[in-house]
Amino acid sequence: MSRTYFGTDGIRGTVGHEPITPDFVLRLGHAVGRVLKRTEERPTVLIGKDTRISGYMLESALESGFNSAGVDVVLLGPLPTPGVAYLTRAQRASLGVVISASHNPYPDNGIKFFNAQGAKLSDEWEQEVEAALSQPPVWADSGSLGRARRLDDAPGRYIEFCKSTFPNHLTLKGRKIAIDAANGAAYHIAPKVFHELGADTFCIGCAPDGLNINDHCGATHPDALVEHVKQHGADFGVALDGDADRVQLVDSAGRLYNGDELLYLMVTDRLDRGDKVVGAVGTLMTNMAVELALKARGVEFVRAKVGDRYVLEELEKRGWLLGGEGSGHLLCLDKHTTGDGLVNALQVLQAVARSGRSLSQLMEGVRLFPQSLINVRLKPGQDWQKSGQLAGERERLEHELNGSGRVLIRPSGTEPVLRVMVEAADERMATEGAQRLADAVRAA
Repeated sequence: MSRTYFGTDGIRGTVGHEPITPDFVLRLGHAVGRVLKRTEERPTVLIGKDTRISGYMLESALESGFNSAGVDVVLLGPLPTPGVAYLTRAQRASLGVVISASHNPYPDNGIKFFNAQGAKLSDEWEQEVEAALSQPPVWADSGSLGRARRLDDAPGRYIEFCKSTFPNHLTLKGRKIAIDAANGAAYHIAPKVFHELGADTFCIGCAPDGLNINDHCGATHPDALVEHVKQHGADFGVALDGDADRVQLVDSAGRLYNGDELLYLMVTDRLDRGDKVVGAVGTLMTNMAVELALKARGVEFVRAKVGDRYVLEELEKRGWLLGGEGSGHLLCLDKHTTGDGLVNALQVLQAVARSGRSLSQLMEGVRLFPQSLINVRLKPGQDWQKSGQLAGERERLEHELNGSGRVLIRPSGTEPVLRVMVEAADERMATEGAQRLADAVRAA
């Protein structure tokens, strides 16, 4: 069964347009509630959100939808996506719900779900919800309606969880850390986590107004943090995205480290501690240099489809712990069930604290290949897969690369865009190759 509403990470779109409207979200809550009640008499769901102004409206609609199906609701308020996943598990709730469009600008919003174990739900579950959406509602009578309450100490509980993933014998005392929370869900949490572990912290992107989430700040726009680190002489900079499931780090020299590099560091730190790491999972977009460097250390490397859910599926299938994407969405499954920007930042910082080496020193074993990525907007009805011009240009380019790089062409899962990526040891070849392919798409 094909999915109408669910994409690669829940349901997402522009507020005020289907499906991100209050009437649809009410129906969604009702449909999810009915699915839950097939296996549980009195389900309880947790609802968290990021700082978008539309979160108030969608939170109310979801609450009504769940209550109308006889499902109890616990409201968490603004909280990072991984915080909702953690509390869903810790509170023994039936389901966790996050109202967020992650790294998207404020006019967008979305809904994503976690199961009782704090993990992303399966395609089959999403299809079951879509089937329920196509059926008439079955409103609970007054005596069977769900109730709603707030969990006022949700931020504090999540802060303690994050701190628990940092070794007790280590400290961040003497470290000056700049934090950019993207004016998002971690604005009131990230500074406390690092401060309570001993760091001297200062912040940008920690003053949300409902409209400024991800606005030239955070993990998707790290330039502001890079300048802030250099200007204030910080030891590190930590950039999160709007729902704080992604992270990028900056060192004292203003050097930015993306998710591919941080994955390499997390794997090699464990190897250096004597832990056994059989393999790691990246995606089709992971830099080839990371794959080669990990294989040189005896670590198998597997590529999944783009999207953290597919990285997670591959890790679970193989029984491995570490994986992630260049965007900074990393999975460390012995620390958390889902990607967590704060927890993963702490994994990197503990490696620095334990080893006494700088980030650049810890990264000496890998030098990323240049990658050129161009997003090409598709024309209405355009079938890029049938373009002989694109196929011919790709074949010529792969012949020129001769095994010293990669070509990747894939459609976006959320918008009518074709992502064209060329990776090569030579930067000029990567840049020119990607442009040639993009031109071929536009000419089709």
